[in-house]
Amino acid sequence: MQSFHKKYSFILFFLAGIWKFNYFCIVIKQYTHRNVRVMINRDLIRVKIVQLTYAYYQNGNRNMDNAEKELLFSLSKAYDLYNFLLALIVAVTKEERYRVDMLSQRAEREGAEKPSQRFAFNQFAVQLEENKMLNVFLEDKKLTWDDDIEFVRKLCNQIEQSQMYKDYMANPETDYETDRELWRRLYKTLIQDNTDLDALLEEKSLYWNDDKEVVDTFVLKTIKRFELKNRSKQELLPEYKDEEDKDFALKLFRSTILNADDYHRYMSETSRNWDFSRLAYMDVVIMQIAIAELLTFPNIPATVTINEYVELAKLYSTSRSGAYINGMLDSIARYLIDTGKMFKQMPEPRQHYQERGDGQPGNDGKAPTRFVHRPRIQAQTNPDTPDAADNSETSESMETGNEEENI
Repeated sequence: MQSFHKKYSFILFFLAGIWKFNYFCIVIKQYTHRNVRVMINRDLIRVKIVQLTYAYYQNGNRNMDNAEKELLFSLSKAYDLYNFLLALIVAVTKEERYRVDMLSQRAEREGAEKPSQRFAFNQFAVQLEENKMLNVFLEDKKLTWDDDIEFVRKLCNQIEQSQMYKDYMANPETDYETDRELWRRLYKTLIQDNTDLDALLEEKSLYWNDDKEVVDTFVLKTIKRFELKNRSKQELLPEYKDEEDKDFALKLFRSTILNADDYHRYMSETSRNWDFSRLAYMDVVIMQIAIAELLTFPNIPATVTINEYVELAKLYSTSRSGAYINGMLDSIARYLIDTGKMFKQMPEPRQHYQERGDGQPGNDGKAPTRFVHRPRIQAQTNPDTPDAADNSETSESMETGNEEENI
C-alpha cells in the first residue's frame, strides 16, 4: 500500500512538473509575441485592407484570389520601402565621403587644412552601411540609389546647410549616441516631410507614396534602437513577426468581402434614423472591415478595434466621419453582443448631460446623449521630441491582453 502511494505521488509530481513547464512556455511565447518589433504590424495591415477593399469594390472585375495576392504584394512593397529609406542614409553618407575626399585632395595640393571627416564617417551611418540584413535585402531586391544621385546630392546639400549639421560638426565631443541622434533628427526634419522625395517615390511605385508616412515611423524606430555593440549584426525589423500576422491580413480581408451582406445589414439595423444609402462610401467600407474584425478575432478587444477604425476614418474619409463611425461602431458592437453574435465586453456607456449651475440635468427637454471618449493621435513634428512610433505598440499589446488572462 505504501509503495502504491509513493508511485501515485511520483506520478502527480511528474504531471505537475509538465504542467508548469507548459505554462512557462506559454508565458514566454506570449511575452515575445508582444515584444517582437516588426515592420508589417496590424496597424499597417488595417490601412492596406481599407485601401484594397475600397479598390476591390471600385474594380469591375472582383476576383478574390487576385485581390488577396494584391494585398500581400502591397504589404511586401511597404517592407521594400523601409529598406530603401534606410539605404538613403547610406547613400548620403557615401556622397559626403566623396565630397570630403575631393576637398581633401584639393587641400593637400594647396597646402590648406583638410576638411573634417566626422559626418562622412558618422558611426551610426557606417554601422548601417555594413549591416548584413540591409545589404542582403538590397542585393536580393536590386534596390539602389545610384539612379537617383541628383536627389541624394540635393539632400546632402540641405543637410550641410542645416543648423543641426553645423552644430554637430562644431561639437568637439564625439560618441556613438551623438552620431545616431543626429541622423534621427535629420531624418525627422529633412526626410520625413520631403516633397521631392515623395514625388520620387511615387514615380518608382504607386504603393510607396501612400506607405511612406507609416514606414517613416518604423525607420525612426530602427535608428533609435541601433546599438554599437551589435556592429554589422544589428537586427532590422523583420517583415512579419510570424505567419500569424500574414494570416490575420488574409482572414480579415476574406471576412470583410465574403460576409459583406451581413455586415451591411448590421449597419442598417443600428443606423437609427440615418438613411444608410446616403453614407459616404468610404465610411461604409471602414465600418464593414471593423465589423469583420469584431466578429472574426475574439482575442482583440472591441474597444481596440473601434479606436483603430475611428482613426482610419479621420485619415481616409470626411472630416465628420470619425465621430459618426465612433458612435455607429459603438452601437453595432452592443447590438452584436445583445443578439449573441459576439462574445466580447464593452464598457458601460457614460451619460453626458447639459448641466445647469446647480449641477443637475438641464431642463431644456433634451434627452441625455451618450458620450464615448476617444484619444486623439497627433503627429510629432519637433525633431527633439520622442518619436510617435515608440508609442505605436499600445494597441498591439492590448490585442493580446485577453490571451494573457486566459492562461
